[in-house]
Amino acid sequence: MSISHKQAAYLDAMGIVRWQRQSAPGSQLVTGTPDQFLQSAVPTPHADWDHLREQVLTCTQCELHASRTQAVFGVGNQQAELLIIGEAPGADEDRQGEPFVGRAGQLLNEMLRSIGLQRSDVYIANILKCRPPNNRDPKPEEAAACVGYLHQQIALIKPKLILALGRIAAQRLLQTDTPLARLRQTVHAMPITEIPFIVTYHPAYLLRSPLDKRKAWQDLLFARKTIESIQY
Repeated sequence: MSISHKQAAYLDAMGIVRWQRQSAPGSQLVTGTPDQFLQSAVPTPHADWDHLREQVLTCTQCELHASRTQAVFGVGNQQAELLIIGEAPGADEDRQGEPFVGRAGQLLNEMLRSIGLQRSDVYIANILKCRPPNNRDPKPEEAAACVGYLHQQIALIKPKLILALGRIAAQRLLQTDTPLARLRQTVHAMPITEIPFIVTYHPAYLLRSPLDKRKAWQDLLFARKTIESIQY
């Protein structure tokens, strides 16, 4: 999706970084699969929530459908200003059919409350709608097969801001291999949508590395400030 000169000027005035796809050798994210990933991300016109949910719950576009208990569509406020995106469901999510419901989900709820938000105020989704076996990293072809659903969710929600949780979600959605530490505290523009996009740590990582919780809180404050600064 291209953007107009007016939209580009608006993004530039906000200091938003508009990422270009890289061609660095040796990177799984930028050799061969990005074109497939981006092509599959084009939203289907006239999508609606019920039809999209049915598509996701019955999807067989990649091998993950054979091992899932159920697909994990997404949850939350369908008119949310903030859309939160993770990489893929885990075991708890696969059982319950809802993203971020385990220990990482409880921490995410606490993180939202720290900036005055409830879980019901935001929308939460993943790039992948099915759990990879043993919680392994998503394969590029799996992400490419599934990301179109996410882009249809984005088109329906029309959020002011997208918050990516973790390195994998951030790098795949921005189509970059830049480390998460360098992506933080910057407003990016997500390819295809050009919606303002911020990155922070995944709650599961924070459970393993609690010293970085302060950095994550700073990212959330940055996200809240960014939302407040965006005017339509």
